[in-house]
Amino acid sequence: MSGSYDDSVGVEVSSDSFWEVGNYKRTVKRIDDGHRLCNDLMNCIHERARIEKVYAQQLTEWAKRWKQLVEKGPQYGTVERAWCAFMSEAEKVSELHLEVKSSLMNEDFEKIKNWQKEAFHKQMMGGFKETKEAEDGFRKAQKPWAKKLKEVEAAKKAYHAACKEEKLAISRETNSKADPALNPEQLKKLQDKVERSKQDVLKTKEKYEKSLKELDNATPQYMENMEQVFEQCQQFEEKRLRFFREVLLEVQKHLDLSNAASYKNIYRELEQNIKTADAVEDLRWFRANQGPGMSMNWPQFEVDEWSADLNRTLSRREKKKASDGVTLTGINQTGDQVSQPNKHSSVSSYEKNQSYPTDWSDEESNNPFSSTDANGDTNPFDEDTSPAMEVRVRALYDYEGQEQDELSFKAGDELTKMENEDEQGWCKGRLDNGQVGLYPANYVEPIQ
Repeated sequence: MSGSYDDSVGVEVSSDSFWEVGNYKRTVKRIDDGHRLCNDLMNCIHERARIEKVYAQQLTEWAKRWKQLVEKGPQYGTVERAWCAFMSEAEKVSELHLEVKSSLMNEDFEKIKNWQKEAFHKQMMGGFKETKEAEDGFRKAQKPWAKKLKEVEAAKKAYHAACKEEKLAISRETNSKADPALNPEQLKKLQDKVERSKQDVLKTKEKYEKSLKELDNATPQYMENMEQVFEQCQQFEEKRLRFFREVLLEVQKHLDLSNAASYKNIYRELEQNIKTADAVEDLRWFRANQGPGMSMNWPQFEVDEWSADLNRTLSRREKKKASDGVTLTGINQTGDQVSQPNKHSSVSSYEKNQSYPTDWSDEESNNPFSSTDANGDTNPFDEDTSPAMEVRVRALYDYEGQEQDELSFKAGDELTKMENEDEQGWCKGRLDNGQVGLYPANYVEPIQ
């Protein structure tokens, strides 16, 4: 007789019990499911890590864009710093979420991957070693009992068939007695058939009871062997379940920023920056830098002692020297005549600290407060150039104004050029906040 058996031959599964032949396969399948669940958990963590990375990138891009908008916008002072604190918060939170992403992938993901590799061993023919060992263990434990169960099923079938045959024989004999045409010989055959059927019933019943007894005797050993293999599978599954719990707790710690000291410090610092916003301080700054508190070079009477031939414009360096109190003397008018020293050419310390008009120069025609015609039609507060001459330009480099009539800007800032470059390489322009002043021509380029 073959040493193998077919679980499906001659056995009808009457219930969903684990003890039924073949129902151990659900326990074996759980091992394969454990390997698949490791993959699912890794994919789950990988997707969360990708979300953390995308969120961090979006925070950084948001902070960069709005920081530029606020810095270039009309907001100023302590409220501007408080507003920008939100962008700083976003940059710091972005770094924390990148750390979360790194922890998820470099620690949690790799930990699951390594554990899966150590717990499940692939076979050359497919499947896992652990699955095959469990399958073989259950088959070995179940084989003797399954064999006896088949014998019981066969004996039961034979016994039920004998009982059926006995009932048919008795029924025929009873019917033949009522038939007068039936001869004694035929009646004798029917009676013999009944007798043989009764003997068959007794024999099959005895065999059926014997096989049931043998099955009952084999059941305790069967249950013990099955329990042993099942417990081995339970221990293997327990390791996986405990490992998953451990990993999930670590993932929770990596995701939970509420307990991170650095995360709390970000919002503590943000709150402090917002609270430093001072409306009184900002109004004072605006008054001093954009309002009545600004210094002014008020117009005063000037004696026209300059040569008509003096039509050059002082360079920025020369103008700075003039503002330091240098007296200009010995300027020839006609060649033989020497002009007297100009009493107004020596700049006092008061005038040195004044805010000069942005288009100030030594030429009478460039004085914004002088008239350009005899009737004095020009208003010194009107724009000096027509809109048609204005050109939008972009700063190539950072420039910090050295004097009060010079503009300051950062590389990438946009402004409006109001006058073309002069002989010393300076242009007049206007920032988007309305400030007008001079700047080096070679520090900008036209916007195409």
